[in-house]
Amino acid sequence: MTHPSDNPAPITEASRAIDGAAGGLSKKGLSAGSVGLIGAIVIGISCIAPAYTLTAALGPTVSEVGVQVPAIILVGFIPMLLVAFGYRELNRRMPDSGTSFTWATRAFGPWVGWLAGWGLVAATILVLSNLAGIAVDFLFLLISQIAGNPEIADIAANPFVNVVTCLLFMLGATWISYRDMQTTQKLQYWLVGFQVAVLVIFSVAALVEVANGNAFDATAIELSWFNPFAVESFSAFAAGLSLSIFIFWGWDVTLTMNEETRGSEKTPGRAATITVVTIVVLYLLIAVSLIAFAGVGTGEFGLGNPDIQDNVFFHLAGPILGPLAVLVSLAVLTSSASSLQSTFVSPARTLLAMGHYGALPEKFAKVSPRFFTPGYATIVSAIVASVFYAVMRFVSENVLWDTITALGMMICFYYGITAFACVWFFRAVWFRSVRNVFFTLLFPLVGGVILAVLFFTTLIDSMDPDYGSGSSVAGLGLVFVLGMVVLLSGVVIMLWQWRKRPAFFRGETLSRAVAED
Repeated sequence: MTHPSDNPAPITEASRAIDGAAGGLSKKGLSAGSVGLIGAIVIGISCIAPAYTLTAALGPTVSEVGVQVPAIILVGFIPMLLVAFGYRELNRRMPDSGTSFTWATRAFGPWVGWLAGWGLVAATILVLSNLAGIAVDFLFLLISQIAGNPEIADIAANPFVNVVTCLLFMLGATWISYRDMQTTQKLQYWLVGFQVAVLVIFSVAALVEVANGNAFDATAIELSWFNPFAVESFSAFAAGLSLSIFIFWGWDVTLTMNEETRGSEKTPGRAATITVVTIVVLYLLIAVSLIAFAGVGTGEFGLGNPDIQDNVFFHLAGPILGPLAVLVSLAVLTSSASSLQSTFVSPARTLLAMGHYGALPEKFAKVSPRFFTPGYATIVSAIVASVFYAVMRFVSENVLWDTITALGMMICFYYGITAFACVWFFRAVWFRSVRNVFFTLLFPLVGGVILAVLFFTTLIDSMDPDYGSGSSVAGLGLVFVLGMVVLLSGVVIMLWQWRKRPAFFRGETLSRAVAED
């Protein structure tokens, strides 16, 4: 007997709109045409959260590579751009809110597709709790700066106050995400605009201080900072690739909105590419200006000082901006809060697609009749993230932060699967044109291989008990154990859904396919 997924059906213009019961793509009731190119880019930048991300990543990276941080940013940018090209090509042929889940299912079948969807959902839901926790920390830090009372910042360490405030942040983000996409866009225009403006002002002010001879440790800017080949060791390159996972992750949110975007076949892909390029330019500006101002030494404000590396912007804001330093803390708070809200977009729409195609209970396929958003999936995402944070905050902060560290593996996992899905889906048209050779074969293949190597490297390294927080279980690093728990939990849930909903796993609701010109 022939299995439905054993004979891939070619994708044509007509097959894009066929009913889901026939094994093809279908609409899900979302608000079509509600997001434009600029809106998608703004939401993409918000999800990446550049202010929050770089203030935590810049210091540790300086410790590894010194002044070569700009080169490392460029190295880390490469796999993200290559994978983004693969996402763009898949979206051109199959604009669907399920993105990684849908595309991997079309290319490799339901089992691989389900796991790709799980990787995306697990990573984004877990990081939601981290973003909410960061927002809490910076809220009390900001209040302490305004009040001139450092003790107020310590209130965030109280677990009861911390969790209650975190849940309030989560509630607000859920309410906005539940509403229509226009509400999300309007809010993000303000939050992202303020965040980016402060970062640019911060960077320019640092360069002005250097030019005026007022820098803490003025360091002459050189072209060698941008040369990846000047990085001295392979471990530094590995650090750069790991950095890319952390500082660039989130651009794919522009693709999960594809059914709600004007020009769904082209706009989301363009938005993803522009978002990644915009972020790398912003990161380079910030890195160069702060290295030029503070140097890479271990002095009071040196970027190599371990005492300031958990929040570089906060410590340098005073010396650079003086009385306006509070703007930097407000920008980081804005960054984490806006990212908390925009990050809801990805898991909610992936869960919606999984419910729509029968890979999860039908409740996940429910769309709000008033706002045309995945209401049920949004609420479930919020509840899971809130419960996870509350429990882990009381049980152990080490477990909480090591789970966030383990997310790097999950991101490599689903990004990598999606890149390989692009390569395999387009296998029949690789050599139909020079463009196809690069954008459907070479670029996504190289990007996927880099992510696969990074996934397995992290997997092996995280077995060491000293990895992450230094906690261990049965002699294995806690990061490794948590990563395996998240992945294996997905396998268990998948097998359960296979028993409950066999139609999807037989390829009846979403079948394999291969691209044609």
